Amino acid sequence: MIDHSGIVVTDLSIARAFYDAIAKPLGLATTANSPDSFLFGKSREEPIPYLWIGTLRPSYWADGSRPGINQMHVAFIAPSREAVDAFHAAGLAAGGTDHGAPGPREGVPGYYGAFLLDPDGNNIEACFRKDPADPPAGQG
Repeated sequence: MIDHSGIVVTDLSIARAFYDAIAKPLGLATTANSPDSFLFGKSREEPIPYLWIGTLRPSYWADGSRPGINQMHVAFIAPSREAVDAFHAAGLAAGGTDHGAPGPREGVPGYYGAFLLDPDGNNIEACFRKDPADPPAGQG
């Protein structure tokens, strides 16, 4: 359903270290895009969907916007509960902040997830669902 999304960060090298760390447990990768950005997604061979991460100010930003002012939330599909655990541990080791330890979430059957704040305060999640067709809570 998603083609791409993007977030602006304050320090590309710190962001790259964080996203490099959480990519592996999720079966994802980071790839260079320009001197001011990189892409987070499946692979060069399967480029879409992707998350653009960079330091450039987007032309569509409203006045007063800056990195972290409008926290973004992105949830990535994890292949297993163990991958969610590894995502959380790798993100913490790479400078992320715990925003919800790995575990089931009330009201969402078969769901297991974890939340991290990236170095700029964006809410990054990894989740595993027993049945990927299960809708989020309140949407079904």
